Amino acid sequence: MLLSRLEGLDSRFDEVSTLITDPAVIADQPRYVRLTKEFHDLEEILKVKREYETALSNLEESRRLLASETDDEMRELAREEIESATAALPRLEERIKLLLIPADPDDAKNAVLEIRGGTGGDEAALFAGDLFRMYQKFAERKGWQLSVSSVSEGAAGGYKEIVCTLTGQGVYGTMKYESGVHRVQRVPVTETQGRVHTSAATVAVLPEAQEFDVEIHEGEIRWDTFRSGGAGGQNVNKVESGVRLRYNWKNPVTGQTEEILIECTETRDQPKNKERALSRLRTFIYDKEHQKYLDDIASRRKTMVSTGDRSAKIRTYNFPQGRITDHRINYTVYNLAAFMDGDIQECIDRLTVAENAEKLKEAEL
Repeated sequence: MLLSRLEGLDSRFDEVSTLITDPAVIADQPRYVRLTKEFHDLEEILKVKREYETALSNLEESRRLLASETDDEMRELAREEIESATAALPRLEERIKLLLIPADPDDAKNAVLEIRGGTGGDEAALFAGDLFRMYQKFAERKGWQLSVSSVSEGAAGGYKEIVCTLTGQGVYGTMKYESGVHRVQRVPVTETQGRVHTSAATVAVLPEAQEFDVEIHEGEIRWDTFRSGGAGGQNVNKVESGVRLRYNWKNPVTGQTEEILIECTETRDQPKNKERALSRLRTFIYDKEHQKYLDDIASRRKTMVSTGDRSAKIRTYNFPQGRITDHRINYTVYNLAAFMDGDIQECIDRLTVAENAEKLKEAEL
């Protein structure tokens, strides 16, 4: 019985409701954030549970009414209620099953998006620029904020590398499916013979780390400042607003100490650049430590949709045929122009459904 899996949730909800009003818990920010997240998750599943119980009760009552009632109008109302409840139950059951799957705690976080030109030289950098504009348009549709933290432009345009932060509702949970190798097939602007070339760009989507996700000894950070490059403006030439940090970090997987180097020239305000460089440092370390967790999952369960493997070829953009193919779910559409203009939600929805189906199967729900 599905309801038996929900036993004890009401009492836990009451317990968490009390805990998040406790001053001692509020003072412990990491614990408070975890409990607040649990409170909202429990609130959602209990809401669906009540809808499910109401539908079951209405179905039972209507069947009893239909068996005993002689008035034709009342019998017709009972039949309508039976039909409505019968239709609602499978949908509510599916919703409960999905809510019973442990959610990825990173899904609600903001995301750091890194796009790099891969094989293909200038054409790869141009394609990396196209991908960035695609995600920029998608972010606008979603109402997310996008801020660029570092850029390395390609010789013929586009980007050798661009790193930005996406801020909004459930950003990482949506964007995590974009990690991997994106392949493009088209005639480059530099091609004089009209031949189709194949190039690639890599996309990495990382959950933005909170201050309490990783431990950083800020006193051990070595800071340098420098003048930001850029077009014109006296401030660019005279003020050392760019920041560079160096930090020695012990890799928990290899045991080796590595020097992390991060530069930030995003704003002309040095304190803001320092703050953003620190945020990137936290995210970098969190990602490295979190990758071991992802590798452990991947070794036990090969998820076709989002393993976190950034070397996997996930999608091909074929310009001559106007075709996009996502290789993880054999999804092909011929709306490349709209796709490159940020219309990628349907593909992400299909990837989400495919991954949820795998999780349901694994959980035997």
